[in-house]
Amino acid sequence: MNEERRLAHVERIPIRWGDMDAMGHVNNTVYFRYMEQARIGWFDALVPEAEAWGSTGIVIADAHCNYLRPITYPGTVEVRLYVGRIGGSSVATSYELRVDADPKPYADGAATVVFIDMAKQKPVRIPDHIRARLERAEAAV
Repeated sequence: MNEERRLAHVERIPIRWGDMDAMGHVNNTVYFRYMEQARIGWFDALVPEAEAWGSTGIVIADAHCNYLRPITYPGTVEVRLYVGRIGGSSVATSYELRVDADPKPYADGAATVVFIDMAKQKPVRIPDHIRARLERAEAAV
């Protein structure tokens, strides 16, 4: 995660007992759910309500997660979403997952977000008014 990035959104998610697996820690797939929830919160704050999920949506082209430390119940996961390179129809996002007041990340990851026309389910150029907000990393921090 060496590229320039700007903090664009912070989502706080309570850890549920059911997020844990038989090993006694949050299941690895749930880390992706935490990042997904932050991404949806960011998108909802970024795109005007009249467009979000009606005419404009997003899909993921790729995603990955680096598991640094196990997360366990109870607590609250703070997911920090950063905006990186903005392309024609895509934007690079990266994530840090922290728990409660611990400043050291438990995981980090990234996903390429592609803007789509919801009716056609095809990639579209990021609309100029949304692109301007992305370039300022303007959203709900």
